[in-house]
Amino acid sequence: MGFLDSILGKTRLPDAKIDRLFAISTACVTMEANLDLVPDGQAGVCIKPMESSYYESARKEIEGLLGLSFKETGTSFSFQRDEYGYAWVVLTDPDFEDLVTNIQMICQILMEQGFGTQLLAAVYRFKGKVTAYWIYSFKLGSYYPFVPKPGKQRDTAMEFRLKAVMQKELPIEKDMAKWYPMWGMPL
Repeated sequence: MGFLDSILGKTRLPDAKIDRLFAISTACVTMEANLDLVPDGQAGVCIKPMESSYYESARKEIEGLLGLSFKETGTSFSFQRDEYGYAWVVLTDPDFEDLVTNIQMICQILMEQGFGTQLLAAVYRFKGKVTAYWIYSFKLGSYYPFVPKPGKQRDTAMEFRLKAVMQKELPIEKDMAKWYPMWGMPL
């Protein structure tokens, strides 16, 4: 934000921080070895809903590139809305590296199209004795764990354990008040 913007009262939302997205690809080895959690083959990008012809253009570009990626990697994808109206690009692929690469590609396209401020989170699902999600907050530029239990409850003990084991592997959000649950995800 420039000097004139601050005087005139204009604010500009910060663009998404995507530089740390790839940290999850090496961290999954530690999760499997130390926590018996393995990638589930699903990941997604949560996008703040918007109505715009530019968004439709970006969506078509994403569909085209993911269609090409699907031919090479076997990744499948769908566009969905969750129960709160947020837009999602949901990816399915047994190869975790393909999921991470495609999530980054989607984010890059949206940023290039001017939608960096609309990116909310990238989510990776892991399975073991529990289902755990690693959520990357684009605004914070960091990850945090989310372990849901029935009845919209959280397994905070497991979330703290994930943090303790993974804090050397992942850029984890230090302020746990910002570990927002993501109920109703389509993955």
